[in-house]
Amino acid sequence: MAHSYPDEISINTLLGPGSSIRGDVKVNGFIRVDGDIDGSLETAGRVIIGEDARVRGSVRSRSITIGGIIQGDVIAPDRVVVLASGIVLGAILTRKLEVEESVLLNGPCFAIDDEQRFNQALVDYQNRIALREGSLAGSRPVSTASGQW
Repeated sequence: MAHSYPDEISINTLLGPGSSIRGDVKVNGFIRVDGDIDGSLETAGRVIIGEDARVRGSVRSRSITIGGIIQGDVIAPDRVVVLASGIVLGAILTRKLEVEESVLLNGPCFAIDDEQRFNQALVDYQNRIALREGSLAGSRPVSTASGQW
């Protein structure tokens, strides 16, 4: 099977166990988090949140596998997989959602496979966030076709 991203197979960024970052993180490609992030995480590639990892902030990626805790919204157009050890305290927006038994989800989940409806749901989500934060001027346009945010 041909991959659209060369970084799809090998992890090119790793936050190891016991490590922590305070602040927003933006990386290229595939990232695995086994430590803590106190801030948002953004990549155009894939994300793995390990069982002992904790993220307090939103996560935006192409796809994500969650084994740890995310206290924030998750936006991953291709796929969201929440393992039995995973916890998401926030909204999930994706085209494909897989959830194992015993998962704790606390927030709205939108799994919309239709491209046009997904894009509209993403725009609606961004508008709600902008209104909550009190500024439409701070919102950014989104291009899901290119995989960029």
